[in-house]
Amino acid sequence: MTADTHQVLTDALGLSPMERTELIDELLHSFDSEPAPSHADAWKAEAESRIDAYESRRISADSAAAVFARIDRR
Repeated sequence: MTADTHQVLTDALGLSPMERTELIDELLHSFDSEPAPSHADAWKAEAESRIDAYESRRISADSAAAVFARIDRR
């Protein structure tokens, strides 16, 4: 890893989880030959909607352990 790349990584790790998610999304889409911003915008809106619903307690969340246990039972 170059010094510049390491600095970018260090800076990125200082971002909030949402900002890192957006950065990852943009980086992954940079590999696409034809970007689809409408899909990215739709997924971003959906994710933000779910976060808002969780934070306002309109929906709840299970732990990862509970989710995997439910999957294993199937």
